[in-house]
Amino acid sequence: MFPSVKLSLLLFLVPFVIAAPFTEVEKRQTIDTSSHCGQWDSITAGSYSLLLDQWGKDGASSGSDCASLTSLSGTTIAWKNTWSWTGGNGVKSYTNIQLNNGLNKQLSAIKSIPATWKWSQSTSGTVVANVAYDLFTSTTSGGNNVNEIMIWLANINAGPISAVYNSDGTPKPVASNVSLAGHSWNVYSGSNGANNVFSFLPSNGAAVTSFSGDLNTFLKYLTSSQGVSTSQYLKTAQGGTEATSGSATLTT
Repeated sequence: MFPSVKLSLLLFLVPFVIAAPFTEVEKRQTIDTSSHCGQWDSITAGSYSLLLDQWGKDGASSGSDCASLTSLSGTTIAWKNTWSWTGGNGVKSYTNIQLNNGLNKQLSAIKSIPATWKWSQSTSGTVVANVAYDLFTSTTSGGNNVNEIMIWLANINAGPISAVYNSDGTPKPVASNVSLAGHSWNVYSGSNGANNVFSFLPSNGAAVTSFSGDLNTFLKYLTSSQGVSTSQYLKTAQGGTEATSGSATLTT
């Protein structure tokens, strides 16, 4: 997403996989590979959508954000995002791949969410951005967002939302060196004004450019250690880059 085995298998049928190697038995599909730059452009391919979510673009004095799909083979999708933003301090865009199937299941019913993501990024100037998975939960199936769960694979001069800060102004984690999916993470918690946000950042500060793990382990940690209810529903599962300022091209 253990009432039943069939329910827990729903997410196995459509695993959240980004840019993983494909096998010969996976069929390459015909998709729209043209470049899209509109503020709310959406391109559907198989079980996924490429979303150009430029929700904060009005906070920039200038800039652009364009993305395109490269290929789709089975559950493996490849894509590219080029963006450049000037002015303002807030996030301008979150261009991402969204999983469209197998969602709106209670956390208690989710067996596994296997995910693989290999990416590289070139930058120009001083960049403020992240590369992250972004999950949302709600109290009812398809309901309003209650919790946002971000798994940061890269923190580029940015920073997580936090309710508590250290004396030097840096965000203070609610937990440190938490081992999940083969990596160590610092966990932060705070509100974005609309819902609570949990952010997992690599403890050593290094970018994770090749991730392979079960995203459900992060949800299980939150339900066992941070007070998130297992009765919550997983509403949204995405992976992309939040861009604030500078210029970059993400290839994945």
